[in-house]
Amino acid sequence: MQRTPKAFGVADLVFVRSHMEFRAGVPSEAEAIAGLIASFQSELTDDPSGAGAEEFLASVSAQAEREYLASARYNYLLAYSGSQLAGFISIRDGSHLCHLFVERAYQRQGIARLLWERALRQLWPPGTEGAFTVNSSLSAVPVYLSFGFSPAGSLQSMRGISFLPMRRPALPAASGETGVRPASSRVPGRGKFRGRA
Repeated sequence: MQRTPKAFGVADLVFVRSHMEFRAGVPSEAEAIAGLIASFQSELTDDPSGAGAEEFLASVSAQAEREYLASARYNYLLAYSGSQLAGFISIRDGSHLCHLFVERAYQRQGIARLLWERALRQLWPPGTEGAFTVNSSLSAVPVYLSFGFSPAGSLQSMRGISFLPMRRPALPAASGETGVRPASSRVPGRGKFRGRA
């Protein structure tokens, strides 16, 4: 009997995660990234049809993602299982988590946490204090809470979307937090993500 991702057991999760390939995003992957975001559109917009959220939807289109991927301000880390985009994280200016999406078939397998931890290890650029912000969709708040974020304001609704501003404070360098690199060991190249896991 062939298993689907939702039927995975603990041993299967270790196999899936150990066979994930993590790599920096490039502009040619914009279509796949935008497609993954679009698959959650009805959960991200106040009106499931997207009405009233046209500005937001344009900001996550393939063209917009292509521009972000080409910009030095944005860093993308993608997780692939074979040729399938399983998830990705995008951080702007080394301190604002823009996107964190995991394909439904790969959710609840720790991939979001792996992406977050790898982002911390590989991205923390010079000049940041390790603090991060995110405008969390309502369904993602528990995930960000588990990453150490806390609400930084009240629920916001604008341009057809609702979100909760959240912040993760800088952690002391001696905290042992997974992923925080001292300046001397940061990856060269403006904090861009490195290739394979």
